[in-house]
Amino acid sequence: MTEQSVDVGPIDYIVVEFPGSKMTGEGLPIIVDLVDRGIIRLLDLAFFKKELDGTVSGLVLADLDLDGELDLMVFEGASSGLLGPDDIEQAGAALAPGSSAGILVYENTWAGPFVTALRHGGAEVVASGRIPADEVIAALDAAGTTL
Repeated sequence: MTEQSVDVGPIDYIVVEFPGSKMTGEGLPIIVDLVDRGIIRLLDLAFFKKELDGTVSGLVLADLDLDGELDLMVFEGASSGLLGPDDIEQAGAALAPGSSAGILVYENTWAGPFVTALRHGGAEVVASGRIPADEVIAALDAAGTTL
């Protein structure tokens, strides 16, 4: 394992489908807030659409809520190179025809100093994962508990 000169947190991605290509932009202020507070660092953001014939094509920045402002302009230039055309094609395969989606690749910056401290102490992260929210909700419901 090589020593890193900067703290790097775990890198995650999400693909969000917008059935019928109906995007409202409601989640954008949350992402901006997370970035502004240093909780995440946005590495890549791409939007695409799956046409009725199954072809996948990119979408440009847009005024999602029709207020006259480009809602995604704050994210312009978010491209680290981690996200490539093959990733968009693969994500597009999961979409229903006529739907649009966004892929967000982000670093969990809050975890970078923690992971670095562990490494300096000789520890090493050997596994990580994610439990889908719907599975957590189902398990909590089955157990009769809440978070």
